[in-house]
Amino acid sequence: MKNNKLLLIFTRNPELGKVKTRLAKTVGDETALEIYRFLLKKTQEVAQKVTSNKAVFYSEKITENDQWNPEIFQKHLQLEGDLGMKMQQAFEQSFEKGYEKVVIIGSDLYDITPEIIENAFENLNTNDVVLGPAKDGGYYLLGMKSIHKPIFQHKKWGTATVLKETLGDLTDKKVFLLEELNDVDVFEDIEFRPAFQHFFD
Repeated sequence: MKNNKLLLIFTRNPELGKVKTRLAKTVGDETALEIYRFLLKKTQEVAQKVTSNKAVFYSEKITENDQWNPEIFQKHLQLEGDLGMKMQQAFEQSFEKGYEKVVIIGSDLYDITPEIIENAFENLNTNDVVLGPAKDGGYYLLGMKSIHKPIFQHKKWGTATVLKETLGDLTDKKVFLLEELNDVDVFEDIEFRPAFQHFFD
């Protein structure tokens, strides 16, 4: 394997009424779907600039002719179960293939940059785990060199305690925290962001 680094991208299949449901309560299903497609495109553009191998994990089904070029992105389906089980399986699969550093991101973070992801891989040289704290109490990025199963178990995913509980599971590991960012979940996350204003004009 030429590249020992793998970037995993968790996405939801962009279907009306199934994405950004909390945001849709304010802006409606159609606009929520448009915003999610916009975030997917941004995630893809950022990921393409990262020097690792890359894999997209779809929530419902693998789509062949979509924005994720199969020559650049491996395509997989997320396992059944909660988010923790899905992520654990994706990491295990990646380590089994021989990757030595694996980083996962979602697809609803407008502020993610190639530099932040490269920084995560870089910091895995001297740390066991890298986390990107999200303003809502979760995390937007997780990087590891080997599997740490407790962090995927007994979590209320999507709540404000996820990061704190995850750090509690890692007290015996060397952890590096990236800068805090805000992912897009509700209208307040994008209300005053210039990049999103064209959706409301």
